[in-house]
Amino acid sequence: MKPSDQYHQWVEWSDEDQAYLGKCPDLITGIHGDAPVAVYSELEQVVDEVLETLTKEECEAPPVRVRAMVEVD
Repeated sequence: MKPSDQYHQWVEWSDEDQAYLGKCPDLITGIHGDAPVAVYSELEQVVDEVLETLTKEECEAPPVRVRAMVEVD
């Protein structure tokens, strides 16, 4: 597992922006684009780059706080 896999990442459609938004609130505000698969791929890349930069600069990565729901009752 990559360190970035710990952080919850998702893509959703925004009617307001008329675009797909890629989100990882623990690390970045988000990215946008026209195709959901492309946005998710770019999101993964950006999250990896953020964590690599933090490591290079000897900064501690923020804690993982946002979690996906596993079950809905």
